[in-house]
Amino acid sequence: MFHPRRTLRVLLLPLAAGLALTALPAQTAQAASTLTNTGFESDGGGVATPAGWSEYGSTGASYVEAGGRSGSYRLSHYSSAAYKVETYQYLSGLTNGTYKLTAWVRSGGGQNSAYIALKNCGSSEQRTDLPVSASGWIRIVVPINVTNNQCTVSINSDANAGNWINVDDLSFTSGTSGTSIHGADISSLAKSEAKGGVYKNSSGTTGDALAILKSNGMNYARLKVWVNSADGYNNKTRVLATAKRIKAQGMKLLVDFHYSDTWADPGAQSKPSAWAGHSYSQLKTDVYNHTYDVLNALKAQGTTADMVQVGNEINGGMLWSEGSTDNWTQLAGLLNSGYDAVKAVNASTTVALHLAKGGDLSGTRWWFDSAVSNGVKFDAIGLSYYGYWHGSLYDFQTTLDDAASRYGKPVFVAETAYPFRLDSEDSHENIIDLAGELVSGYPASTAGQSRWMKDIASIVEAVPNGRGLGVFYWEATWTAVNGNGWDPTDAASGNGWENQALFGYGDRALPAMAWFSHR
Repeated sequence: MFHPRRTLRVLLLPLAAGLALTALPAQTAQAASTLTNTGFESDGGGVATPAGWSEYGSTGASYVEAGGRSGSYRLSHYSSAAYKVETYQYLSGLTNGTYKLTAWVRSGGGQNSAYIALKNCGSSEQRTDLPVSASGWIRIVVPINVTNNQCTVSINSDANAGNWINVDDLSFTSGTSGTSIHGADISSLAKSEAKGGVYKNSSGTTGDALAILKSNGMNYARLKVWVNSADGYNNKTRVLATAKRIKAQGMKLLVDFHYSDTWADPGAQSKPSAWAGHSYSQLKTDVYNHTYDVLNALKAQGTTADMVQVGNEINGGMLWSEGSTDNWTQLAGLLNSGYDAVKAVNASTTVALHLAKGGDLSGTRWWFDSAVSNGVKFDAIGLSYYGYWHGSLYDFQTTLDDAASRYGKPVFVAETAYPFRLDSEDSHENIIDLAGELVSGYPASTAGQSRWMKDIASIVEAVPNGRGLGVFYWEATWTAVNGNGWDPTDAASGNGWENQALFGYGDRALPAMAWFSHR
């Protein structure tokens, strides 16, 4: 349905073929300081070279056709044979400074590469890949520092037969973009190491996992806190020890309070056993004291938390049943108790509220509308987004953008991940282990994992008004190590996640770590 239609183009070919070559217009457009024909509306459909633009390579694969995002037409790259083509526009007479290209794109995927670049601008070329989105339009951005009064806007495809992209509604304006958080959850690391886990850099040299991650660009670590875990990990003592290592690497720290003795998520928000039978009033005090205790101990050892999550994936609330979303007044009281404790330790620590289902626009609106109307205090919004569970990339961008604008808060991806293979390294079945569970266009390979992370980061970077903070990869170090399974009450439990770690089955750093160096 969304594949380009070439009817008009085919009809025009005989006409063009009948003209003397000397009668064809020159293919180089007149340079200007303003991007022209940004919506590809100047010519109508069937045009081989859009007005104001030039082409290079397999020029027959680049053309204008019906089906624009906002107007009637769009630029498409497509051919039934393999092709390489560039559609570009040269800008001159620019005032030096920072600029940002914004574009709306779709792609069927499968290309060797498909990207938009800003180049010949005096500084290093900047590129943003086109995320794979066959139906919904995705907004991407490319920032550049112009130092030579000129710049070339370049739309590129290096494609296999039948691959296609659509591009529309470009703008080139002053400004910049980027993300500040290039993080990962490493909550499983301490137990992995204690059970014999080994970590190697990409060339196979064994080293400290945090140092390897830092060397690849990671700048923020996320640690979960359980109250009294069965295995003695992810508690206050362990978090304090790992926090020292994180800060020693120069990284920032996000502390993720589950307010439970085990996993808390949309399907489970069990009270810690120590708080069982407590009244709502007592639970508010419990939340305050536990939050304050952990964070104040971190501060006292010189590793103050930079960000805190009050609750983990609290779509249905927390500390059930008292803190369920069935009773927003009580949930608000518990959340504000956590907020107040964070600020009492350090006023500049960012307090985030974290939901799963990052592609659920209506659910996210309902939750945060309820939070705001009940006076809940927060500084940032974190969403989990797993593409194999939480809707399309279009759904994700729509939800993320809406949360940022509707509540006027910065947003970030609190959790995402992607498999680099489907088979298990241990005897425990992986959570994602079938090709049919994957996101279309993103294979379970090191390349697919890398592409997923680059595209997630690009969508966060494109959140308007600079409100996209960045991304945390979930459980980058959770490799298959005997005794470090998912169940803290069962030492024999396996790991269903090792095919989504950022270290491979040979314990080496995987290519997807390159995403840590995203703008």
